Amino acid sequence: MAGRRRFGKIRKLPSGRYQASFIGPNGRRQNAPDTFRTKTDAGQWLARVEADLSRGTWLDHHLGRQTFGEYAESYLDENPDVGRRWAETCRRNMRLHLTSLLDVPLVAITPPVVRSWYAEALRGTGGKTSIAQSYRFLRTVMNAAVRDEAIVRNPCMIPGAGSVKARERKIATPQQVAELITTITPERYRAAVVLAAWCALRRGEVCGLRREDVDLEKGTVWVRNNHVELLESRVRYDKDPKTEAGKREISVPPHVLTFLIEHAEKWAGPEFFFVGRDGSRMRGNAVYQAFKRARTKVGVDIAFHDLRHTGQSLAAAAGATLADLKKRLGHSSTAAANRYLHALDGRDAEVAKALSDLARRAASSEDAPEDQAS
Repeated sequence: MAGRRRFGKIRKLPSGRYQASFIGPNGRRQNAPDTFRTKTDAGQWLARVEADLSRGTWLDHHLGRQTFGEYAESYLDENPDVGRRWAETCRRNMRLHLTSLLDVPLVAITPPVVRSWYAEALRGTGGKTSIAQSYRFLRTVMNAAVRDEAIVRNPCMIPGAGSVKARERKIATPQQVAELITTITPERYRAAVVLAAWCALRRGEVCGLRREDVDLEKGTVWVRNNHVELLESRVRYDKDPKTEAGKREISVPPHVLTFLIEHAEKWAGPEFFFVGRDGSRMRGNAVYQAFKRARTKVGVDIAFHDLRHTGQSLAAAAGATLADLKKRLGHSSTAAANRYLHALDGRDAEVAKALSDLARRAASSEDAPEDQAS
């Protein structure tokens, strides 16, 4: 009976030493990391590799010797789930926080190495949020290295290192929102901030609006995409919302509609609803800077994204249910306990009207004379 076919291949080099190779799980021929003095030594190495493959403990030593920087770049380039904005953030964090690991081979990044890097990063001048992002990216890349059989296990095992306790979102009162809007200059930016505060649109959703997305007769705004602007280049592009729930029609509060009508008459472009002075699509940073100037004058300590939280809170105060809020904000359903809550047709328009009623009541109370002391 014929003997079992030899695993792998051995060949004699001109130097007199022997080289061993085999076809790896990735379908490519893999050479041994070193050459051997005798053919027997090469055969024994192949036998160990064959045993490791059968036990599922084989490692790709060539890939394991690749530096973290090289492997991380490949991960960012080849992973279809990594968006351009997140890739930009990861590369920035690699430059700022992961420099000491970029030239280290994957197999040399051990738990002590990770702990030392993390401790040094915390002692530096970087913010806790970007350091946590860097740790999460490191952990993600090393997980990919485990799946690629470059390393045995992920060395990132620091509890809580990848998380940052989110600050409590601040919200503005209806009076503060009104004061912010009237303070914004130039006036072409007011409608953008109005939509963020009273309709809870993200900045990218505001800048992504096209002329046909704003129905002034019906009093609705359609959110169909999110306009993304990279921070370190002039690259700009539209992307779909993360979930289908993000594509939504929002009923505009009547008091907000007046701002949209004025904007459509004076400043809207033929294709995009929000445009700059030069007629091109309005940049998100331009909206932010206008908001920032007004925020300083009014003395309101909130971030631009807090306007979205403000809109959510004001809608809740106007009587919106959890299902109403999910529909209005573009959130997909989450917990099974909430799946029985459904927004009825027409309910969103009622929420929009209630928001205007809330604004009018706030304005009336502000204008009313104070009671005379008895």
